Amino acid sequence: MSNKSKNSTSCNQADHKMWSRRDFLQTLGITGGVGLAMGGFSVNALAAPLLNPPDGNERILVLIRLKGGNDGLNTIIPVYDFGTYKSKRPSIYIPLADTWSLSPELAMPKTTSSLTKLWNKGAMKVISGVGYQDHNLSHFTSSDIWNTANPAIETDANKSGWLGRYLLNNQPDYLENLPEIPGAIKVNSGSNIAFNDPERIDLAVNFNTPDKLIEIAERGFYYDAQNLPDDCYYGDQVGFLRSVLNVTYKYAPVISNAFKAGSNDVVYSNNPLSQQLSIVAKLIKGNLGTRLYMVTLDGFDTHENQNSDHPRLMSQLSAAVSEFYDDLGSGLSNNVLSVTFSEFGRRVAENAGGTDHGTAAPVLLFGSALQGNGALGQLPSLTQLDGNGNLKHSTDFRSIYATLLESWLCVPATAVDTILGQEFDRVDNMGIECLASSVADVPLKQGLSHYGFVEQDGSIHIRYELARPGTIMVELIAMTGQRIAMPVNEYQAGGKQETIMSGQRLGLGSGLYVYRITASGKTYSGKLVYVQ
Repeated sequence: MSNKSKNSTSCNQADHKMWSRRDFLQTLGITGGVGLAMGGFSVNALAAPLLNPPDGNERILVLIRLKGGNDGLNTIIPVYDFGTYKSKRPSIYIPLADTWSLSPELAMPKTTSSLTKLWNKGAMKVISGVGYQDHNLSHFTSSDIWNTANPAIETDANKSGWLGRYLLNNQPDYLENLPEIPGAIKVNSGSNIAFNDPERIDLAVNFNTPDKLIEIAERGFYYDAQNLPDDCYYGDQVGFLRSVLNVTYKYAPVISNAFKAGSNDVVYSNNPLSQQLSIVAKLIKGNLGTRLYMVTLDGFDTHENQNSDHPRLMSQLSAAVSEFYDDLGSGLSNNVLSVTFSEFGRRVAENAGGTDHGTAAPVLLFGSALQGNGALGQLPSLTQLDGNGNLKHSTDFRSIYATLLESWLCVPATAVDTILGQEFDRVDNMGIECLASSVADVPLKQGLSHYGFVEQDGSIHIRYELARPGTIMVELIAMTGQRIAMPVNEYQAGGKQETIMSGQRLGLGSGLYVYRITASGKTYSGKLVYVQ
């Protein structure tokens, strides 16, 4: 090794002990990237490849962040224990006359009546009691926990976000090998760390003004990330910085073109969330191709003035989501799933016109892909509380993440468990499913093997083995694509299973048929020959 190489190695080691890429960006004053403004909002674009389902279906996930800690009990009214709810909140409870019904047990305030259309169309679900064990009541820490899917984030050296890990799991060298379109876009959500890498760097580009967007879109050149200065530290950091800036230059034209090509076909309300979702709708309709979006509605830290602040926020949320899906129309709305989240709920008992930081709260889901409305999860008890007077959770928020990754974004189950750090139960009856399929009668990635056959008595047997419990659907399909029977649609334990159907009772004629098994968000199929 030459003296120059030895010196280069030693100085790199020394400098990296003193500096990190985050330090370098902080020194230059650009940590978090470069901002882009559309319609007055800051927009970040993250390169996240391999988010497409394997069949090419353009599914989109929109995360709606309710910043500040949304009061779940005044969002989803606990009709099932209304007396306790009213007694705990004598001045801020929502009277039943001011609600609309979701079910005999649950209701929502009339300030959210814009959502009734989605509910009645079967394009909305509610998951009650969402949280995690030993809930942290700090805005910052609990936000980081939700964004990293890591309750030990305070002591863990790895500060990566759950979607940042997903990105790096698929493409560790994304800065040097960018896909053609940005995989994720954040609107007005710059402080959110869901897309952070292990070095705490938000893997995003930002444009601060429309003028800057136009300038970059017109120039559209790249910084050279190869021919770097000889100085070891300076050259290494400049190379990294140029790679980050190249994301800006690469995606500015495609974002700009999609924004100009898209249009809003409804008039959006004049509130922050509506305006953000109007931008998302334009980018979707402009065929940008991005699969992940995050928007934010701030102001949910309702320690006081809850009777005025929370209804206003609920009205804004309701109007924005309703306008967004009206704008998308039936042609696109089936491919766009929206999910709300907040760092925590609020305490059961009121506090002088407001509520203190709490724990479990509901998560709302929107989109016709949900295949029906419904209230999921265990209803939280308003009397069996934790030591601080807060609700006990029944659904771990990471179970929702796992279900979204596997059943909506079609991530293999083993990869989902790796991204989230461990295996979590999938949420039953969410209604979404991955469209990937296989016709091989062999064990598959998710550990499901299957086999179908017809006995001499005309009975049809479909056997399969589940690697984990989950919601299972078994169907018999004619070659024309018509479903003949669905003998199984239920939650089943892991292990060997068998379903038996009578071909005679089903009125089958001789011919070729297909059975289809949907398990853990994946669909598998095989062929059967039936003879009368």
